[in-house]
Amino acid sequence: MLEVALLSYVGVMSITPGPNNLMLASSGVNYGFRRTLPHMLGISLGCAAQVFITASLLAWALQWLQAARLPLAVAGCIYLLWLSWKIARSGSPQGVAEGRPMSFIAAALFQWVNPKAWVMVLNAAILFMPADGSQRLGAALLLAVIFAVVNLPCISLWAWLGERLRHLLSAARGLLLFNLSMGLLMAATALYLLLDELRHAMPL
Repeated sequence: MLEVALLSYVGVMSITPGPNNLMLASSGVNYGFRRTLPHMLGISLGCAAQVFITASLLAWALQWLQAARLPLAVAGCIYLLWLSWKIARSGSPQGVAEGRPMSFIAAALFQWVNPKAWVMVLNAAILFMPADGSQRLGAALLLAVIFAVVNLPCISLWAWLGERLRHLLSAARGLLLFNLSMGLLMAATALYLLLDELRHAMPL
């Protein structure tokens, strides 16, 4: 029963909208599914590494995150706002031809400043690690493998849908409007996440 709950949790958290999936949809439109593969793999394996390290060092991670959570969230949201600007400005066919999708390393490292990734990883570590602390490394490794295996097909759907849209947005105006909309949506997501972190850090 615990395994079903874990699979359900990782699947829902992976497939719902968030910074990673918005970037993948935009990358699918602008660069196609195949060129977005390193980005997808970077997200899945980066998230798996993140959950393995966090789950293995749960007590330390929770203590450290109390001090580091707000700076990490601010850094992540600033980066998201910069990405929003880049996405919104990538509407011309010439701009797309000159640009590059996010690399594997960049996507993996981004998980460490992605507020949604931290929520997903920490909740999973708290809820699904053995309560008695036994077999911590083995349990953390299993959690990481499950994250990678379930996360990749979920996020791949966003890149695939983006590529399907690519054929409908072949006209420069349609691509411009799509990228502008995605940029604004990403910026709104970043501002919401930042305000939510500030609200938690400075309770009334």
